[in-house]
Amino acid sequence: MAVVPPISLSTTFKQVAPGKHAGFEYSRSGNPTRNCLEKAVAALDGAKYCMAFASGLATTMTIAHLLKSGDGIICMNDVYGGTNRYFRRVGSEMGLQTRFIDCTSLKCLREAIKPNTKRPLALGADICMYSATKYMNGHSDVVMGLASTNRDDLYQKLKFLQNAIGAVPSPFDCFLCNRGLKTLSLRMRQHFKNALAVAQFLEADPRVEKVFFPGLPSHPQYKLTKQQCTGTSGMISFLIKGNLENAKIFLENLKIFCLAESLGGYESLAEHPAIMTHASVPVEERMVLGISDTLIRLSVGLEDVEDIIEDIHQALKVAHPNVVTSPI
Repeated sequence: MAVVPPISLSTTFKQVAPGKHAGFEYSRSGNPTRNCLEKAVAALDGAKYCMAFASGLATTMTIAHLLKSGDGIICMNDVYGGTNRYFRRVGSEMGLQTRFIDCTSLKCLREAIKPNTKRPLALGADICMYSATKYMNGHSDVVMGLASTNRDDLYQKLKFLQNAIGAVPSPFDCFLCNRGLKTLSLRMRQHFKNALAVAQFLEADPRVEKVFFPGLPSHPQYKLTKQQCTGTSGMISFLIKGNLENAKIFLENLKIFCLAESLGGYESLAEHPAIMTHASVPVEERMVLGISDTLIRLSVGLEDVEDIIEDIHQALKVAHPNVVTSPI
């Protein structure tokens, strides 16, 4: 038996007799490599089942197909821009009624619940969903989504939709994601360690207006994070002092950080949400969410933390050449 699970690239599988197969018949319906990944993630989640999809949005779409026209959805207002776009411009065409609210406010949450709101907890449902593109794969070379559940009936419905819609990942992508899981624990510890050091540096820097990182005591949900989590991810947002031009100069002068969308890979990435990831969110809503022209998002990677901080420092120096700062 192979130590590393093999890649099964076959699209179809031989049957011993008409209608009698050995567990697999067609790769959209099921594939040995995908099956291996799904079992691994189910074990990681403590779930009975897991299903892999072609992307995080493909997972969202497939779950949305469990609903019918007229059903209501409550979605947090600072959700990923692509998910916001899907519910506004695609889900609405299917008759789904989505309310975007501040889910950190219990008052807002209570007020948003309507008679047509789907209430999965009240129904006993439990779906855990991921964009495996990010930290689970961790190498920025796979686009994939995952959904885990303990409910037999939900699994059967989602399994049917997975096959009927066909938004499934390739065997090679499943192999790569399964490989990424092997180092997930180690990577997350280092992402947290590096991000905390970067956040502390930014918070003390006079060229920075404000830092958003749940691992800092200044974050409004710091205590909740300490109660629920063993650490955080490598995601940091901050407001650079000045205007859009200062933000652009900073981003254009980074050397270790790559100016690119996405997050969760081993490499450090930086982006401008208002222009890049959240450009599809209406301007007035971006303002409510605090996605301003000076907001910058960092995905802190696994490089040497001193090199990461030095890169941020030198880019800030170009963006604010007249500000005197202490040596790092």
